[in-house]
Amino acid sequence: MSNSYILYGGGITRAAGVQMTLEELELDYELRHVDVRNDEHRRAEFLAINPAGYVPALVTPDGEALHEASGIMLWLADFYPEKGLSPLPSDPKRARFISKYSYCANDILAPMKQFYFPHRYSTNENHAPAIKDKARQNSLERWAVLDEWLEENGPYHLGEKFSIADIQMANCAAYGLDGTRDIVNVFPAVRRCYEMVEARPYCAPLLKEIIERKGVLD
Repeated sequence: MSNSYILYGGGITRAAGVQMTLEELELDYELRHVDVRNDEHRRAEFLAINPAGYVPALVTPDGEALHEASGIMLWLADFYPEKGLSPLPSDPKRARFISKYSYCANDILAPMKQFYFPHRYSTNENHAPAIKDKARQNSLERWAVLDEWLEENGPYHLGEKFSIADIQMANCAAYGLDGTRDIVNVFPAVRRCYEMVEARPYCAPLLKEIIERKGVLD
């Protein structure tokens, strides 16, 4: 049995957040690229790991296959509490952490998915432009709520304490909407948190890769 983790993902996928978490935790892992643009995530080899057909997937040293980026990141952070990437359940900050971590995973990521994949939300392809416009509006509204909260409670989601909530937010901000800077240029508190994550040695190269890859697609 392997002593390291195996991460399936790479490229413009949510695997980047899991990879940053693995790096911050200084864990041994192997990154296996899954080319979603060529539908490799729909092939039998990958479906045997994650039947839902989505990346990322993480195989633990015990052979357990984990799915869903937010869930994987939370499990990793909780499994290695000595690294301090998530407050312990007994920590008074745990409630704030769970609330804000879930906000990014649900309220922010959901409209961003609709923006990027409007064709998934209607059987009529003519609806895609309207779905995308509404998703952009909803996304900016959700970012505005977070920006106001970070302005009052930041710079990180836990004040002065870095956590996976900041990794998750930085990943979403790096993708942007119409461009890679349209989130951080509009919301100053989000930008401050993002730049602090971007300054971390383990996170910096992966955020840079997201921006470079996304920039080619814009």
